[in-house]
Amino acid sequence: MSTNLTVEVVSPEKRVWSGEAKMISARTLEGDIGVLPGHAPLLGVLVDGQVTIQVADGTSQEFKIHGGFISVSNNRVSILGESTD
Repeated sequence: MSTNLTVEVVSPEKRVWSGEAKMISARTLEGDIGVLPGHAPLLGVLVDGQVTIQVADGTSQEFKIHGGFISVSNNRVSILGESTD
């Protein structure tokens, strides 16, 4: 099993962030989720809230997301925000 996730955060205007991460936390319609390497495939609807990415280098990135989707498959995570801050 891989020790990292490949992550991409995008909005309709641009790619906001991409890189390797240890963990992601986000808020979906079903509740708060955490994604670690090896997570089962998932497609979720994001609600307004914060997405936190624990970057592989030990730092943390936080994004305010206003709606969108999160997709998880094969240690790849795509966060598609309708708008991001």
